[in-house]
Amino acid sequence: MAGRTTSPDAETLALKALTFLAYSPDDLARFLNLSGIAPADLRARAGDRDVLAGTLDFLLSHEQLLTRFCESEMIDAKAVHLARAGLSTAATPLN
Repeated sequence: MAGRTTSPDAETLALKALTFLAYSPDDLARFLNLSGIAPADLRARAGDRDVLAGTLDFLLSHEQLLTRFCESEMIDAKAVHLARAGLSTAATPLN
């Protein structure tokens, strides 16, 4: 369906977002603090839909960070919103 992000596409974009955060220690620390997930748990669960959804939620709640991510990936912020919708079944807390 045109305009919808498939789950594999959504997961790929969310993994890119997680990688983006990993290269920014301050942003990653803020994500870990707000999500309550420990670094070891993040590494172990990086591919989990809950973690991926939480990563996109974090980006979507920080406009400057979202803008930096979108610029680095050369995508529109709408793609992040669509990816988050594609992961909508993963709307549980991370911890």
